[in-house]
Amino acid sequence: MNSRLERFQQTGDLHFLTFSCHGRLPFLDPSAARDLFEHTLEEMRRRYVFFVVGYVVMPEHVHLLLTEPRRTTLDRAIQALKTSVAKQSDRRPFWLARYYDFNVFTSKKRVEKLKYMHRNPVTRGLVNRPEDWRWSSFRHYLTGERGTV
Repeated sequence: MNSRLERFQQTGDLHFLTFSCHGRLPFLDPSAARDLFEHTLEEMRRRYVFFVVGYVVMPEHVHLLLTEPRRTTLDRAIQALKTSVAKQSDRRPFWLARYYDFNVFTSKKRVEKLKYMHRNPVTRGLVNRPEDWRWSSFRHYLTGERGTV
């Protein structure tokens, strides 16, 4: 049995990614940890040249909707992102090793994934409205506000 995940990269598709903290523990619960993740995501976005269509940073996991990077493969960019966040944290281990990757190739699916990720903090009871969660791309879509990413 092949335990290796099959990924469809270098297709030109958008990618909906989910990855979790080790043990699904809330290592991203302090706002400073979520801020660190956002700053590191922006650093990796610039370094590897990809577009962040949407994101949300939850206390124990992250959802991203991204283009494929121009300067490396998607899996290497995500590995660099996760490694950088982990090295800047005092938690060991910080992340689960794998991540979920879903290719998004229709506008209907893109909107579905954006709605899902932006509603996640409300669904989880962290805020009453998506715009109240500072660590997502929702306010950019709502008002055009420029955020960290």
